[in-house]
Amino acid sequence: MQIHHNIDQLPVFRRAVVTIGTFDGVHTGHARILHQLREEAARVDGETVIITFFPHPRKVVHGGSHDVRLINTMQEKIDLLSWQKIDHLVIVPFTEAFSQLTAQEYIEAFLLARFQPHTVIIGYDHRFGKGRQGDYHLLEEYSATRGFELQEIPVQLLQEMSVSSTRIREAILRADIATANQLLGYPFFFSGTVIKGNQLGRTLGYPTANLEIGNPEKLTPADGVYAVEAQLLPAPGTGSARADEPSGAKSLFDGPRLGGMMGIGIRPTINGTHRTIEVNLFDFDQDIYERELRVFVKAFLRPELKFNGLEELKAALARDKVDALAALATR
Repeated sequence: MQIHHNIDQLPVFRRAVVTIGTFDGVHTGHARILHQLREEAARVDGETVIITFFPHPRKVVHGGSHDVRLINTMQEKIDLLSWQKIDHLVIVPFTEAFSQLTAQEYIEAFLLARFQPHTVIIGYDHRFGKGRQGDYHLLEEYSATRGFELQEIPVQLLQEMSVSSTRIREAILRADIATANQLLGYPFFFSGTVIKGNQLGRTLGYPTANLEIGNPEKLTPADGVYAVEAQLLPAPGTGSARADEPSGAKSLFDGPRLGGMMGIGIRPTINGTHRTIEVNLFDFDQDIYERELRVFVKAFLRPELKFNGLEELKAALARDKVDALAALATR
């Protein structure tokens, strides 16, 4: 998949089959739209093109005050769309100036001038342009005179997608990982940098990688203990493939994973004062400080609890490990 950040330097697409959206989660509903996109591109011998925006439009339209919590970071979205075998992803800088384009300017100066689409696949409720004045009917008028095809995404699928995105976010926030993963079509994941902690886990016999999430908009699960699998991402400068390279780069779901368990919360047993994310990797004991760890959340085990001392906490961790191994063995 080719990634384009500069809309002034786009290539000439071959019979571009275009869709537009945030695609947060790239979940099972999105997968059906992407299937439609690929099928249409194959029918006309064209290229699939997804247009998305960064930062999230709500942040710009609401003056940066809108609290946006996303299932995926932009890099995660890139990885997932590459996995879906999309030809081109165009990440449009959503600026104040861009938000002020009229609906007609959006179509003429942006969509038609820059993409020359053969086909546009869009939902009936898609709104665009200043004040969200542009809609499917305006695109219909242009398609009749400007020579591009327009396909409507079925209403039922759009409603399912909206419900799915909301349900996924709610499920993650209440630790219902089974529902979230079913709707996503893959295990919910996030990445973090391994930082120094207080090393209490090592003292208890369960050394942990303490993770710092760099993007404050990234959704993280509710406090509790989880069964996880983790990938240690290549160190910077090692020449590893990324999903923003041309087709052929490895899928984020490829490669070896380590089983483990993860604790999220304030650690009440030791009177913790701030929220931490700690991952204990089974049968692993290497120095990975400053490295990036990608964590796939496989199952919720229990809520965070306050124990009567470190020995009781250690016994609970032993039970958690047994439960985590059992959960991972069935997934």
